[in-house]
Amino acid sequence: MRLALAMLVTVVGLCLAEMPAMAHHSFAAEYDRDKPVKVTGTITKFDLTNPHSWIYVEVKGADGKTATWGFETASLIAMFRRGFKKDTLKAGMLVIIEGFQAKDGTHTANGQKLTLPDGKLMILGSEESPG
Repeated sequence: MRLALAMLVTVVGLCLAEMPAMAHHSFAAEYDRDKPVKVTGTITKFDLTNPHSWIYVEVKGADGKTATWGFETASLIAMFRRGFKKDTLKAGMLVIIEGFQAKDGTHTANGQKLTLPDGKLMILGSEESPG
């Protein structure tokens, strides 16, 4: 009986511990699949890190004003598997990047695809996110 109770407590504890991790990785919690974005801009920063990599792009709007967009991408190892290296994206490089905007309407998005200056398409999205 004690063994069964200990096993039950362990299983319930593990399930509860997993819930915050699942919420952290939920596309739907932060991004809106009904707000696709596609911008052309200049790389200002590329953070190839865990748990998620980030690409920052300066984009000039129709009004001539610039805004910096931050695109959240996959983990370090996932980006390496997709062909990214620390020097793949350099500051000043002109790229086209697509994704889904944050629900809060800021210049933040979940990155899905990036086109390099030579026309090569790089996949950014994760299996959990659309794209």
